[in-house]
Amino acid sequence: MQRIQDMLGYERLTQLLPTTKLDGRVITAILCGFGAGILLRKWLFRRQLQKKIAKAQEQRERLLEQMKAAVHRFKQKHPDIRAESILSLSLLELSEKLQEGTFSPENVLYTYMEQALKVNEELNCLTDFIPDCEEQLRELQKRKEKGLLYGIPVSLKEHYDYKNHVSSCGLVSFLGIPAKDDSVIVKVLKSQGAIPFVKTNVPQTMLSYDSSNVIFGKTLHPQNPKKSPGGSSSGEGALIAGGGSILGLGSDVGGSIRIPSSFCGICGLKPTASRLSFLGIPVPLPGMDTVTASLGPMARDVDSLALCMRALLCEELFHLDPSLPPLSFNDEVYASSKPLRIGYYESDGFSQPTPSMKRAIQQTKQLLEKAGHELIPFSVPRTEHMVYELFLGGIFADGIETLHDLLKNEMIDPCIHYLFRLSYFPAFVKRLLSFLLKPMFPRLAKFLDKTCGIGSVKKLWKQHDAVKTYQCEFIDKWKSLELDVILCPAVCPAFNLASSGILLGVTSYTFLYNVLNFPAGTVTVDTVTEEDEEELKQYQGYYHDFWDTQLRKSVEGGVGLPIAVQCVALPWQDELCLRLMKEVETVTREWRRCR
Repeated sequence: MQRIQDMLGYERLTQLLPTTKLDGRVITAILCGFGAGILLRKWLFRRQLQKKIAKAQEQRERLLEQMKAAVHRFKQKHPDIRAESILSLSLLELSEKLQEGTFSPENVLYTYMEQALKVNEELNCLTDFIPDCEEQLRELQKRKEKGLLYGIPVSLKEHYDYKNHVSSCGLVSFLGIPAKDDSVIVKVLKSQGAIPFVKTNVPQTMLSYDSSNVIFGKTLHPQNPKKSPGGSSSGEGALIAGGGSILGLGSDVGGSIRIPSSFCGICGLKPTASRLSFLGIPVPLPGMDTVTASLGPMARDVDSLALCMRALLCEELFHLDPSLPPLSFNDEVYASSKPLRIGYYESDGFSQPTPSMKRAIQQTKQLLEKAGHELIPFSVPRTEHMVYELFLGGIFADGIETLHDLLKNEMIDPCIHYLFRLSYFPAFVKRLLSFLLKPMFPRLAKFLDKTCGIGSVKKLWKQHDAVKTYQCEFIDKWKSLELDVILCPAVCPAFNLASSGILLGVTSYTFLYNVLNFPAGTVTVDTVTEEDEEELKQYQGYYHDFWDTQLRKSVEGGVGLPIAVQCVALPWQDELCLRLMKEVETVTREWRRCR
């Protein structure tokens, strides 16, 4: 007590104010002053964040104006260029014309720059223009070897490092820190003749299936402004579907490539995790390895994904990142016409598929059988165990502390607000809430429990072992049925804006394959019909809980939106996954053409 009085200068204070009594008014004044100080500090801090945001927004506008000026200069010199003759081509067709010299890389780049600007005005999908693309264009003319992606403009998800450009992950605290070097993937793209020209928007922290952050705002769906393009590769999905990019690179830790691809009606591949290099790719949760993250391509068709993987899996990649297995692209597997033995399931037993999801699988199964493939029923083992113990337990193994540290000095976007609030609750409060909610809302109760964290290194090791055990169990079941690949639902159709953030628990169809580290991709097969929409009114889900109700509400009003299926292969068999994706694309395109 004496030490405290000395620190506060108690005796000096009593000498100066010998008759002053600390009555209620004095105490109130002190507390009010203390509170005002806290509010002032918060106001000053918020103002500082707003200045950083304003600076980033000004930088973006300046670069986009620079992009517009470059397009204007080009069009003045080349007024006869017909954009449609370039934009209407598939990646393979465009690549062929570039390789043979029918089209020049210059014409292609500026045509896509102009189209990307048009798409951005409607959808707000761009965060950055890369002026170096013009210098790279000039360097291409000096090169002897063209590379597999010669002259192809490529868009990058915002967190791919590009020298002297910021990778913010949608976080204000990451602003003002430009990358010192290109990421390995960017280096390989350049070595193959590709031209990275823009970076695209992500949700704050990239741990959301929504599409907004406090820096660059909200990205909209290319067909319906009331719907989300998905996340976290939000900008990529919107830009490619809108025609502003022919090839993009995204990332996936729970469906972040596959969900925006299925929402926007394009194709996306999540390869086996260590097939492509993560060097130079900042992430918000470094060290979270229980659930594997992957980098992968997004494009309009499967052949484009295959060409991108073929180009990336080269000696340059293996030289720049020796930790990767030196496995080149296996063209023999991808080009094979041998009938496949395909496992399939309509539901994982945890999240009831929406009517359009279920129909997509049934329809695709029938078309594949007609094409000569064999379809065998498959059931996902121990789905609840996978969801709670492995995925949620892995993502939140630290009790959301890392995320809390990231966000406590941020302005919070609504798409991540629920996780931010949870990060402030002590573990005992969340466990108490979990106990109270368990009788009526068992899934939400278990979710809350898993946000409390693992608790010890010993338990974390046990969890890692549980993941390996589950992988072995899944593979044993796969092999017992002698399957080549699996066909299963993709999450679709597109959710309403600002609803994806609270639907983490109903996306088990995608994050299963991050837990397993299996290659998986999505292919658009049809669109939502009036019949699907009518049947949705009867949707209740398996648990009749908040998540089931919210899922139904989130996909309402989806008539005409894309629906997709998911294709899966065993680890390191990425080419076989693409082979199934190509088969699905072929049979469904033919069916749509003939109906």
